[in-house]
Amino acid sequence: MKSLKPITRIAVGLSALALISAYFVPLWQILMWAPQYPEGLEMKIWINTLTGDVRTISALNHYIGMKTIEVSMFPEFGYMIYLVGAIIGIGLLAAITNKRFMLLAYLSVILLAGVGALVDFYLWGYDYGHNLNPEAPIKIEGMSYQPPLIGTKVLLNFTAFSGPDIGGWIFIGVGVLLGGLVFYEWRKKQ
Repeated sequence: MKSLKPITRIAVGLSALALISAYFVPLWQILMWAPQYPEGLEMKIWINTLTGDVRTISALNHYIGMKTIEVSMFPEFGYMIYLVGAIIGIGLLAAITNKRFMLLAYLSVILLAGVGALVDFYLWGYDYGHNLNPEAPIKIEGMSYQPPLIGTKVLLNFTAFSGPDIGGWIFIGVGVLLGGLVFYEWRKKQ
């Protein structure tokens, strides 16, 4: 089994340590603007909680029949700290074992976690935006209010944006770095 180049091994270890930031910074953000909220509303999604204008957003969403947004509605918050810890552990193990197959395993885990998180967020958004209370004060026949997965979307008089926050960008950066390291190791092998 081939060993990693020294620079790759150091970069792998540092990338795993960079993921520790996920415990201290938000991973995702949802921002909303409307004529009555020109300063905007924000919701930050952390590894185990929500912050920002969650109550205001939830109260506004009530008018169109959406559920109340609460931390308890996200079972993911109960295990995310362990999942991220396992990813960090795999990254550190890849640096310690100094084997190329562990670098590939670490990259695979990062990619699977990213895809899994996006699928989970999409499914949550679909349920949240389609399963509306039929007794809601505001009803527009055939309208769903699914928030955007990534990017911007207009929902009635609100413009909503959804995308990575600091922690999400760190995860993306680590994934790109690992992809570059795999390519570097493959090129050096040739």
